[in-house]
Amino acid sequence: MKRPSAPHPNPIDRSREPMQPEPAATRFGLIRHAETVWNRERRVQGQMDSPLTPDGEQQAGRWGRALQSFSWNRILASDTGRAVATAAIINAHLNLPIETDPRLRELDWGRWTTRTIARIRAEDLDAVAAQEAAGWEFRPPGGESRRQQLERSRQALIDAAGRRPGDSILVVTHEGVIKGLAHHLCGQAYTAGESVCLRPYHLHWLTVAGGHIALTGLNALSLG
Repeated sequence: MKRPSAPHPNPIDRSREPMQPEPAATRFGLIRHAETVWNRERRVQGQMDSPLTPDGEQQAGRWGRALQSFSWNRILASDTGRAVATAAIINAHLNLPIETDPRLRELDWGRWTTRTIARIRAEDLDAVAAQEAAGWEFRPPGGESRRQQLERSRQALIDAAGRRPGDSILVVTHEGVIKGLAHHLCGQAYTAGESVCLRPYHLHWLTVAGGHIALTGLNALSLG
């Protein structure tokens, strides 16, 4: 007599397994540092520094009052002197923990650092024209490329989101960092003919979830 075959184990019903929660999105509000002496002189600062002007200090104070209308968990700043000074003045109104990250520094402008824009164009006109046509490969002599700056600043935000999931973080950084992220997230070539309009002294919103960055508000708020 043939024995009945052993019953097969029940297949795993994956539909009954608990769903993995979506990673909490971290929200970043990005702003550029306040006006410095070299900004006023139209001099390239790169990763060097000049102090905030009296107007710049007043700017940062106004921004701190304006930013009180949002809920923040902390401030993340470039470690340059001008970004740290801006963050400190703003934080007199917000009273938040402050962290710094050197990956949020301005582009390294190499030998063009400390020169005025007019002098650079007068002395290196051909080099300037070639670099301006290079898009993401724009690289001042002896400096770094826009692509390198993008990768380090992008990773700084992804890492911060990994440490602080669900937080709302104010980022005090540099125009070059914000421009690079905006052009990348908008899919722009970063050339004169294909560029993102970044308004000066505005707040811009990004979110990071699961290692992915999204631009959620370009030129979202004028800080005055």
